[in-house]
Amino acid sequence: MLRYIYAEELNDYPKLRDTMFRDRATQFKERLKWDVNVDAQGYERDEYDALNPLYVVWIMPNGSHGGSMRVLPTTERVMVNDHFADVIGHEIQSEHIWETTRFCLSPDLTEDSVQVSAALMLAGCQIGISQGLESMIAIFDPRMVRVYRRLGWPPQILGSVGEGRDKICAGAWTFDQQTLERMAQQARIPVVLSELWYARSMGVQNRIAA
Repeated sequence: MLRYIYAEELNDYPKLRDTMFRDRATQFKERLKWDVNVDAQGYERDEYDALNPLYVVWIMPNGSHGGSMRVLPTTERVMVNDHFADVIGHEIQSEHIWETTRFCLSPDLTEDSVQVSAALMLAGCQIGISQGLESMIAIFDPRMVRVYRRLGWPPQILGSVGEGRDKICAGAWTFDQQTLERMAQQARIPVVLSELWYARSMGVQNRIAA
């Protein structure tokens, strides 16, 4: 299932917190060889985790982390402005544009990885529609474009820098009900269930008819 959790709430879910940050260390430090910090607990965390971001987390049946991504509004400090402004050519600051980072799948994932990836993208669309956003932006390896296209929701490319293996891209996803329904089909999650998970996690009035 999907859950939306602010950083300040993570200590209420210790198993989920521990496995998420340790899975991030496995993916980004060990597998991808990124220059990231891993602490004595085995957590991969950075300065953006201290800004009370919203985490979208796929929770496995045993309560541990299956996959996740981190979301922050661009009115806060975000990676695209602090480290990758040259990719787009300018800074982005808008309450209607949020950034997503740290897309991660657990190495111990028990479900279909494509389905879980689609579920996380569904959650991004759910956030966009529910928050009235214009778009969600991210920095990614250009090889990810094929993955996004295969999942049925490729981004608009905003810019790129570098060549070959060093090339990075910036992209934006926009939101509408048709996209939400398409991603729900890819994730094999009914739209009504996606809305329910969001409403329960975020404490908003449930829009689903009884």
